[in-house]
Amino acid sequence: MKHLTKTVWVLSLVSLFTDTASEMLYPIMPIYLKTIGFSIVLIGILEGIAEATAGLSKGYFGKFSDNSGKRVPFVQIGYAFSAISKPMMALFVYPLWIFFARTIDRFGKGIRTGARDAILSDEATPETKGKIFGFHRAMDTFGAVLGPLFALIYLYFHPKDYKNLFYIAFIPGLLAVLSSFYLKESKKLNTPAIKKTSFFSFLNYWKESSSMYRKVIIGLLGFTLFNSSDVFLLLKAKQAGLSDSMVIGVYIFYNLIYALFSFPIGIIADKIGLKKMFTFGLLIFAIVYLGMGLSSDLYIITGLFFLYGIYAASTEGISKAWISNITKKEETATAIGTYSAFQSIFTMLASSLAGLIWYNFGAGATFLITSFMTILVILYFYTIKQKTT
Repeated sequence: MKHLTKTVWVLSLVSLFTDTASEMLYPIMPIYLKTIGFSIVLIGILEGIAEATAGLSKGYFGKFSDNSGKRVPFVQIGYAFSAISKPMMALFVYPLWIFFARTIDRFGKGIRTGARDAILSDEATPETKGKIFGFHRAMDTFGAVLGPLFALIYLYFHPKDYKNLFYIAFIPGLLAVLSSFYLKESKKLNTPAIKKTSFFSFLNYWKESSSMYRKVIIGLLGFTLFNSSDVFLLLKAKQAGLSDSMVIGVYIFYNLIYALFSFPIGIIADKIGLKKMFTFGLLIFAIVYLGMGLSSDLYIITGLFFLYGIYAASTEGISKAWISNITKKEETATAIGTYSAFQSIFTMLASSLAGLIWYNFGAGATFLITSFMTILVILYFYTIKQKTT
């Protein structure tokens, strides 16, 4: 566990608690919303607004963190917002209140993301970025295993008691907030005099950033445009004959593989290079989607979810480690926040595009086209010449 500082451990535990709370509600959120009168269209609008809020605020608060030279307050406030949103969802059932509570949750994610990842970057050297981000991702994703498991067990003994789960989810959320108070602000960054940060000021970073940053982000966003929601993979599993509980089980299995492999893959990435590991992850992704497009065999589908966990472990934390290695220390939160903002927008476009292809040409076409486009992105990344990663 060399190189894992107290700060890295605290941030990882905070993410573990928060993801446990969030993922406890993930499988039952659509069901709960339908029981209180939300239509499918309204659920879609709710999630769209929530994700757009998270995406755009990541860019703004990343820039704000860099401008202020502070990290910890953004982390603490961001996790606090996400924690209090959980019981708010159950307190009242009015649509406007639900929209407000869900937006508060995503707004909290936007506040904390850039600053948190900047802290992780500061706790690492260029040679240990994969390890540090991989360990944090492993702990975060382990929450995505514990949360749904607890929800399944609770609903087994208390069928359809969705509302109380929202109150219970506040407990790990509160533990996350309390843990965040163990974080200490490092020495002040070398920042210019604090200036006003407009909501879209992070967009200027695209012009100010290095050519290497722009090349990498173009590739990352090109992939994101065809990397649709995991819901489509779960729908494919459902089509293959899995029951509802088995579909949730496969989702937990995928997250378990993701969590178990993130740390060791991060260590390997530091040795072979972040770009090589990331493109390896994309190759695994392409294989998974090719398999999903060509097969409906239950055993093959399950095996593909195993590979999908390897893909996630090879890309999610690695991409942020890569970005942090090609940007200045005092710009890390802005760089990651800007990428995350664009990523959220492109993710929404990706799911819409996948849905249209699925509707018009079937599930097979959706997965095969995604696989083909991913291969093109891999080829693009190998045109980028870089010494450090």
